[in-house]
Amino acid sequence: MAKFIPYDYNQNSMIVINYQDQLVPGSFEYAIHHLIDTKLDLSTFYPKFKNDDIGRPAYDPAILLKIILFGYSRGITSSRDLEWQCRHNIIFKALCCDRVPHFTTIADFISSRSSEIASLFEQVLLICDEQGLLGHELFAIDGCKIPSNASKEWSGSFKELEQKRDKIKRQIRYHLDQHKKQDKYQSRDDERDKQRKNAIETLNQAFDRIDHFLKSESPRMGQGKIKKEVKSNITDNESAKMTTSKGTIQGYNGLAAVDKKHQVIIDAQAFGEGQEHHTLQPILEAVEQRYHRLKINQAIFESNIIVTADTGFANESNMQYLHDNKINAYIPDNKFRSRDPKFNEQKEKYGKRQQAGKKKAHHLIPASEFNFVETSMTCVCPAGQELSFRHEGEDKLGNHKAFFEGKLLQCRHCDIKHRCMKNPQSADHRKGNGRQVSFVLNKNVKPSYTDWMKQRIDSEAGKQIYSHRMSTVEPVFGNIGTNKRLNRFSLRGRRKVQGQWQLYCIVHNIEKIMNYGKIAA
Repeated sequence: MAKFIPYDYNQNSMIVINYQDQLVPGSFEYAIHHLIDTKLDLSTFYPKFKNDDIGRPAYDPAILLKIILFGYSRGITSSRDLEWQCRHNIIFKALCCDRVPHFTTIADFISSRSSEIASLFEQVLLICDEQGLLGHELFAIDGCKIPSNASKEWSGSFKELEQKRDKIKRQIRYHLDQHKKQDKYQSRDDERDKQRKNAIETLNQAFDRIDHFLKSESPRMGQGKIKKEVKSNITDNESAKMTTSKGTIQGYNGLAAVDKKHQVIIDAQAFGEGQEHHTLQPILEAVEQRYHRLKINQAIFESNIIVTADTGFANESNMQYLHDNKINAYIPDNKFRSRDPKFNEQKEKYGKRQQAGKKKAHHLIPASEFNFVETSMTCVCPAGQELSFRHEGEDKLGNHKAFFEGKLLQCRHCDIKHRCMKNPQSADHRKGNGRQVSFVLNKNVKPSYTDWMKQRIDSEAGKQIYSHRMSTVEPVFGNIGTNKRLNRFSLRGRRKVQGQWQLYCIVHNIEKIMNYGKIAA
């Protein structure tokens, strides 16, 4: 018969634990402990404590920060879960020296210290700079749309909310009428009466909630030049309804500006709008002011540092802001890929798989696929060849146009001539012509700042520079969203949500210090 080591649950044991020994150099918990105890100034957290003469002692902000930052690094955002970890997890016990803050203390600290968290973010960024983790070569800006602690079912325009309020009122009347009918015929059903009573109470609460919101608030307006009403939200009116690749959410757009060298986050803000156009200028100004205030660089954009962002940040006013402030930026418009032959090849190879196997009609590549720049009067075909300018003239409809024609030798040996030319066989003869295209000219329209950016982004140098954007900023969101499991903001209001977003960004930057910086053992 097999033999096993005996065990007995009904016994006592004394285990001696040194908390300092649990914080092993090289681990993330040690990095947090070391930075907070020796590098960071937490005096900004002290003024809110008013217990110098009276009142019970408070938990040291250092203890609470260690608990919260380590919890966020493990994807734990619930204050109740953090309290539980302090009771049962040896690493948490070591960080808080076996103190167990109540979950309300932890929750209040996170939600009411937004300005102090912003100061902490800057201190960590300054340490990153001191340890040589900032390259000051290229910044990449992007956003990550994350659901918040608000339901999209409670969102809508004021007209939609009024209609919802009226519908609830009709439902309340219906339940009351049914109750009166039941009393009239003296048929009692205690269980149904209880259900109807609960339904009326719930509907009354919803009616009062919507009615109070409509009377106390005003319609929320969008950020565009033409102010239009956008959907409000009764639960958190600073959040917004956003469309993502995973469906529609009610939440915030967490934006980050990231330095290329080690993917350190240099600015983190949360916006309650799905559109990103209006966020570019506040982010760039925040970066410039922070670098000046921390004496990292007194005029960061005058040093010709490169700024990149995706098409969500491209509009005429932003391009003008970049041009007027001489910011070395590369931000493509939404037709950037259609002008690049490399992306056309990818679309042909990978795009529209659902149509694979179907017989496709022969359609010529339209003139919109050609990259025409009116300011320089140049035209580049989808294959990347520059067409020859022929003349300006009017078409049959009286439109003033510029006419271009491909060189016969180029079109003859082009791989896509069968999709580009009406009669591709003519290219094999000397008397044939290459592809001809024309574009309407508007002499009254001055060159736009968007055209200025198109020239920059379409250049070979521009394409090379912009190719670094994705590898700089996307891994940051992958780390925060996947490794740190941030899939929902647990707070309400932009100020509180931004504090929580910056806490996650602090965790990310501390990891960079741990992996690439110098933390004394």
